[in-house]
Amino acid sequence: MQVREVIETLGLKLMTHEVPVDVDVIGGYASDLLSNVMGQAAPGMIWVTMQGHQNIAAVASLIGLSAVIVAGDAPIEEDTLKKAEQNDVLILATSLPAYDVIGKLYELGIRNVK
Repeated sequence: MQVREVIETLGLKLMTHEVPVDVDVIGGYASDLLSNVMGQAAPGMIWVTMQGHQNIAAVASLIGLSAVIVAGDAPIEEDTLKKAEQNDVLILATSLPAYDVIGKLYELGIRNVK
């Protein structure tokens, strides 16, 4: 599955418009603890978080994640979006609670592959 399909199916809002959405998703991960994501997530995963600060863009870029979904209408800093676009990191947003987003990703067949 590609990020484009996830965006369309879940009705996510694309926050980084300069980053391609035709990227494969190999699995999913959810956490708000950055060190946990760095140690447990794998390249190609889609990450669900409530964090909106620029460190999410740095972590996603470092790992090579396919996208970051910021759930629950959590605010996303403008610096986060700038850093994400500079590093080709897809940032998506939704008003859905993280629990619901994770359930929907699971229904789409996106699992934690580690």
